[in-house]
Amino acid sequence: MRQTRVVVVGSANMDLVGTAPALPRPGETLLGAGFVMVPGGKGANQAIAAARAGASCAFLGAIGSDAFGVTLRARIAAAGVDTGHLRTTYGASGVALVMVNAQGENAILVTPGANASMTDLTDPELTAVREADVLLAQLEIPVDTVTRAAAVARAAGTRVVLNAAPAVPVPPELLAATDLLVVNETEAQALTGRGRDAPAALLDLAPRAVLTLGAEGAWYGDRDGTAVHVPAVKVDVVDSTAAGDAFTAALAVAWGEGRDVVDAVRWAAAAGAACARRLGASVALPTRAEIDELYVPA
Repeated sequence: MRQTRVVVVGSANMDLVGTAPALPRPGETLLGAGFVMVPGGKGANQAIAAARAGASCAFLGAIGSDAFGVTLRARIAAAGVDTGHLRTTYGASGVALVMVNAQGENAILVTPGANASMTDLTDPELTAVREADVLLAQLEIPVDTVTRAAAVARAAGTRVVLNAAPAVPVPPELLAATDLLVVNETEAQALTGRGRDAPAALLDLAPRAVLTLGAEGAWYGDRDGTAVHVPAVKVDVVDSTAAGDAFTAALAVAWGEGRDVVDAVRWAAAAGAACARRLGASVALPTRAEIDELYVPA
């Protein structure tokens, strides 16, 4: 199987993750049970996840000139991601404050920092997009930049996988350039107004779509008439923070390698489950061997 080339355009944050038996209510202070500081952001998470899943992966993003930026660059590169196009901008890096309860549920506050500086793409960055097999994008950087990357990818024959997260308005031009749309229930509701009760509505937006349903698995559909529910892989959940990123990256890698899309969704479900077994976004992202261990073929 040929190694697929994935380019991720997106965010990089330093995640400050605290655990406690329950998530605090407004005005409440709780004593935490643990703390880790790890690289995060949907872009960096998905780039690291793609590399660990077996892809040749390059990351297009921005970090700050602070100490967090130094650590982010080193950690992302150490995961096997090509950081040759990773920008450093003066000022603060993106930061995410993550709280996780005993059931693995989380609450997250993100300050964009350097991610907000990704208002355009350079010629070398656009060349990287054109030369990739798959462009993987999210919406934690300016949407116009994601739209530009997707349009260039579409023109070059590069497949575009859009994880439309977080739930923000998505321009028609971006959806028109998307080959595979990946959303959770909240994001589906924002895009279609119908959420999980009508997943096929997503096919009005893109030719292929995946709706992730957490512990209930995922739905895949396409305009050729395929509609499949893929069950979740059962594991003891410790932290679900990056499970969606592991799922989306593995899906992009498997599809880029030439797998049938439904089989790619099954492999992605194994990746999400493997990730949820450990605490801390990028620390928890699984290797290819860990995904294969949990993968359940049809």
